[in-house]
Amino acid sequence: MTPEDIKIVRSSWRKLMGIDPAILGDVFYTKLFTEQPALRKLFPADMTAQHKKLIDMLTSIVSGLENFEKMLPEIKLMAVRHVGYGVKTAHYDMVGKALLWTLEKGLQHDWNDKTKQAWTLCYQTLANVMISAANEKTI
Repeated sequence: MTPEDIKIVRSSWRKLMGIDPAILGDVFYTKLFTEQPALRKLFPADMTAQHKKLIDMLTSIVSGLENFEKMLPEIKLMAVRHVGYGVKTAHYDMVGKALLWTLEKGLQHDWNDKTKQAWTLCYQTLANVMISAANEKTI
């Protein structure tokens, strides 16, 4: 990611931090489960804690984008945990689409082509690391 991409992601994420994390998480998971109902079984019945985990994880990643290399060990561990939850490679695309949709709805008029491009790159970078780590674990 370029410094400009990082700036765009951070700036847009700050705007979303004005939204209750429970609402933001609920919107994301509602979209994900509406589009991919089979994924619902991978999550607990009570999603309250999951909503917070999602937002906390995204906040941590966004905060560390300038030092992404330093986050790699934790991201790889997260990927391995996700394998244990039943996450498959194909799920990353589904999650990415739900995330971008959620960001677009949350940012409303602040969502534009540059923001979409920066977030897409951010998510793809994260997903690629996680998929590689998951594949190493399962081989």
